[in-house]
Amino acid sequence: MKKRWNKAILYLLVTGLVAFTALPLIYLVVTAFKPVEELFIFPPRFFVKNPTMGNFTQLFTAIGSSTVPFTRYIFNSVFVSFATVFLTVFVCSLAAFSMAKLKLRYKNIMFGIIVATLMFSPSVTQISSYFIVSKLGMINTYWALVIPKLAGAYSFFLLKQTIQEIPDALIESAKLDGCSILRIYFKIILPLSKPVIATVVVFAFVANWNDFYAPLIYINKEAYKTLPLALQMLQGGPGQVARSGAMAAAAFLSTMPTIIVFLIMQSKVVKTMAHTGIK
Repeated sequence: MKKRWNKAILYLLVTGLVAFTALPLIYLVVTAFKPVEELFIFPPRFFVKNPTMGNFTQLFTAIGSSTVPFTRYIFNSVFVSFATVFLTVFVCSLAAFSMAKLKLRYKNIMFGIIVATLMFSPSVTQISSYFIVSKLGMINTYWALVIPKLAGAYSFFLLKQTIQEIPDALIESAKLDGCSILRIYFKIILPLSKPVIATVVVFAFVANWNDFYAPLIYINKEAYKTLPLALQMLQGGPGQVARSGAMAAAAFLSTMPTIIVFLIMQSKVVKTMAHTGIK
């Protein structure tokens, strides 16, 4: 009986902590559907009394232009994020497999150099990255938002640490059965690395969906701008109070995709952290 009471108290405590942690997200959702008069009511009201979709309509009108509709910004963000995530998983997993399981000369030195890049801020390489992108003629293209982010050292590190734990005997058995290196990669390495791949997907998606800096630097044409860059049009300037509802809707649209992706992948993310020793 005592153990049951302790377990019940523990569940109640954990439930209370989860509810308290979720309050900002709940407030974000309800605020997106509040009419303007409820946004500035005093005393403030947590839940919405008269929900409305007018904030989203105002958002589409405020950001959309005669040449580029609001849906174009959403498409750009979705396309760039998914392309970057897919190519990041492919490039980093293939490099991690090569580094962990193939016999390469100086691979320990190369691994040390790659891990050492984690000590430097991304801003250190921004100038050189811009010159490379510019010389390759990728300014004002989707490639400028995708290619510079593919070889992430952190994603490579996570994948290598997991692939390294796969038994060598399994790979040797596959070779004896006539499997090529690429077949081993697709049929053995990728299926056994699903948890860490899910983690890389979450990290890469969140980083790219919320990225404001790269589109600001590499994109000048309106048709190639992403959602975070377009949402900056709502901030500052006259009429900011009148656009408060649209800003609440913008915060909702920019936050919810990352939350949804994390909720889908959360079990595999926790499993990855346990296996790689990251706390």
